[in-house]
Amino acid sequence: MLRRGCQRLGAQLCCTRSGLRASESGHRNLVSCIDPSMGLNEEQKEFQKVAFDFAAQEMAPNMAEWDQKELFPVDVMRKAAQLGFGGVYVRTDVGGSGLSRLDTSVIFEALATGCTSTTAYISIHNMCAWMIDTFGNEEQRHKFCPPLCTMQKFASYCLTEPGSGSDAASLLTSAKRQGDHYILNGSKAFISGGGESDIYVVMCRTGGPGPKGISCIVVEKGTPGLSFGKKEKKVGWNSQPTRAVIFEDCAVPAANRIGKEGQGFLIAMKGLNGGRINVASCSLGAAHASVILTRDHLNVRKQFGEPLASKQYLQFKLADMATRLVASRLLIRSAAMALQEEREDAVALCSMAKLFATDECFAICNQALQMHGGYGYLKDYAVQQYVRDSRVHQILEGSNEVMRMLISRSLLQE
Repeated sequence: MLRRGCQRLGAQLCCTRSGLRASESGHRNLVSCIDPSMGLNEEQKEFQKVAFDFAAQEMAPNMAEWDQKELFPVDVMRKAAQLGFGGVYVRTDVGGSGLSRLDTSVIFEALATGCTSTTAYISIHNMCAWMIDTFGNEEQRHKFCPPLCTMQKFASYCLTEPGSGSDAASLLTSAKRQGDHYILNGSKAFISGGGESDIYVVMCRTGGPGPKGISCIVVEKGTPGLSFGKKEKKVGWNSQPTRAVIFEDCAVPAANRIGKEGQGFLIAMKGLNGGRINVASCSLGAAHASVILTRDHLNVRKQFGEPLASKQYLQFKLADMATRLVASRLLIRSAAMALQEEREDAVALCSMAKLFATDECFAICNQALQMHGGYGYLKDYAVQQYVRDSRVHQILEGSNEVMRMLISRSLLQE
């Protein structure tokens, strides 16, 4: 039953793009109003198609198994990297694809229709590669970025600690300089890829209290003093492991420091601006798939002698879902362009996009489950997994409460 459900989902996603186009009669069908290719140029439509096809063929058929068996799909992610998805917005001289923030959002939205959890990890990996590419020196860029772009090596972002979540600037993990090494002590919590990743981009305290005392250091797997906690049991995001990352007198070469001492918090926040667009795009993919699945369910499921699609109440619910989806997409793409252009309003727009899209897209997925009735609560049906995998997006990369703080701060400082 699980395998049949996966195959059914893959087939539905394969039909997604064709179902988004206007019919030959000239009348636009129901799904055309949520066409994710609207407004994109031809090049963007091409790599969007590549991402949609990869999601339907390589990810969707395996999504449920990865979730239920908690499998980290290394081989499939490396296949994605062969298409350029391992370093989407990393510069080309170190193996990246050199694409824009908007291009990146388009790709992650498409991939997330196939497996939201796996795409979310790929997005975090991309963020780490970008941070090294942008703030690292030439030696660091050419050492770390090529294997990250091919995903021969995987990366994790290490900011959150047991005692510092939203208050990230209060982190306690220390890095004391001894000769040509830093000695790290402390721990990081909720690290995606923890224990499996090869590269850990770690924010640690090299100076005094507050954000200006934080530096960014790359710690490689296998370094003495680096260890990991137990694998966490999560509601969703089960295709990627989550563990604590622990440093006990962990000696790391000073040459692995990215940027200057004291620049770490700035690097972390710069990374998260893009990370917020990325995770919002993953929510968008989950919501888009959920709308497609719900539309199909309404057309085939009959009650009281007629398809559910004939019920005006459910028609209106579907219309609300479609409207929330398109509004989320437009806001995300607007924020992505602002970030690419380094506009002054970029931070606030990224926060708005993350806040609005992750809230609205979770609501879409949840409504989709409700409209599937009892079937939606079965693990044979993909909609429940989109609900579970998208829920955490309202918490990570800066909780949505913190997004409200950043937005209001921007307004009140004007």
